[in-house]
Amino acid sequence: MNRWLARFLVVLVIIIAMAGTALWWGRAKIAQPGPAMESASVVIPRGTGTADIASLLQEADVIDHPWLFLTAVHLSGHQALMAGEYNFPAHASIATIMDMMRRGQTVVHKLTIAEGLTVYQVMAQMRQAGGLTGNAAQSPEEGSLLPQTYFYSLGDTRDALLARMTHAMNELIDELWRRRAPDLPFNNKIEALILASVVERETAIPEERPHIAAVFLNRLRLHMKLQSDPTVIFAVSNAEGILDRPLTRDDLAVKSPYNTYQVEGLPAGPICNPGRASLEAVLHPMAVDDLYFVADGSGGHVFSKSLTDHNRNVGNLRRLENGQVVPPAVKKSKSPR
Repeated sequence: MNRWLARFLVVLVIIIAMAGTALWWGRAKIAQPGPAMESASVVIPRGTGTADIASLLQEADVIDHPWLFLTAVHLSGHQALMAGEYNFPAHASIATIMDMMRRGQTVVHKLTIAEGLTVYQVMAQMRQAGGLTGNAAQSPEEGSLLPQTYFYSLGDTRDALLARMTHAMNELIDELWRRRAPDLPFNNKIEALILASVVERETAIPEERPHIAAVFLNRLRLHMKLQSDPTVIFAVSNAEGILDRPLTRDDLAVKSPYNTYQVEGLPAGPICNPGRASLEAVLHPMAVDDLYFVADGSGGHVFSKSLTDHNRNVGNLRRLENGQVVPPAVKKSKSPR
């Protein structure tokens, strides 16, 4: 009996030793650098089984032995491996691969929407964006998309991303509208959005936006036409917002509810998707009495209170464009109302 017990104990010790060795070897192999010489992109479709995942990883030269990957997944627990697009680093170990897939550490794509783009331009950009799927069910309303950087994953739909853009704009407008300056000539936040879109297209200089907003608000209070060139561009470009030629007198005479040379007050709707700075500018304008502005020839604008001063500044711009010496422009007043 003792002899059989001794044999049993010897066999048991051998088995334990072998199991320990196998466990040590397995852990070492799982932590060992993988075969990939450079980072590898692998797409794991939804519903893919573990065996098929192992095959995809082997095909991408991310792992050498599918059986070892399967064993590691089985022995390390039942936490699911998530589908998606992965970018595994060079020489990623099986342990690293499993950790990334259990965390869902997929590739993140980004799409940056610049301030002042029209819906037409945004939709063209989205059609070219990699990783998005499906076509938009319908074109969103002008001015409804918040310009900023959006992150998404492979397979996200264009409709879902557009919904996020719209939600972001609605939240921002609600936030800014609640803390707007008093006595603004807006009946509702949509009118503020419309004017912000005009301000957005008038200048690319952030510091000028509150001043330009003040000019337009002053004109609205006095029932003066806004006479904004970007509104004409929107009208004559069929809402694309792109015109590859200078505006003409005929353009200024176009009958359109967006042409503020022809209509009083605001255009019929937004002419682009304005950013936060332009929205803040129209809701917190500069306190000035200026009614006019014109380009100064250096990328900015010069402002004035009177038509006489404005006409002088326009003349200076024309002389500058013709290469003539220009007298000092009539500068804007910095005194508050």
